[in-house]
Amino acid sequence: QVQLVESGGGLVHPGGSLRLSCAASGNIFSIYAMGWYRQAPGKQRELVATITSYGSINYADSVKGRFTISRDNAKNTVYLQMNSLKPEDTAVYYCNADLQPERWKRRDGYWGQGTQVTVSS
Repeated sequence: QVQLVESGGGLVHPGGSLRLSCAASGNIFSIYAMGWYRQAPGKQRELVATITSYGSINYADSVKGRFTISRDNAKNTVYLQMNSLKPEDTAVYYCNADLQPERWKRRDGYWGQGTQVTVSS
């Protein structure tokens, strides 16, 4: 059983910072990529940032220059440092992992339960 557990969400003023963490645990053979997505009320889930096991990174245009994704492969953990937060960053943030749980099982995407980020004065 694979679990992704997020932490670090909360309420912050505009211009503030938060750091999200997501740790993958359970039966994991190999993780290919991890990332963050977000979903605001009434909107579709959208990509925020992803990072591969080799360190290749992709950001949504809306967060470039403000958010930084990083990864600790030894701990199966991905982080999202969010600076200069704006009210429009308010959303539930979900961790995603593209991984193979066992050698004989196929690669698939797994999701965390989500963590709320609210940016408000």
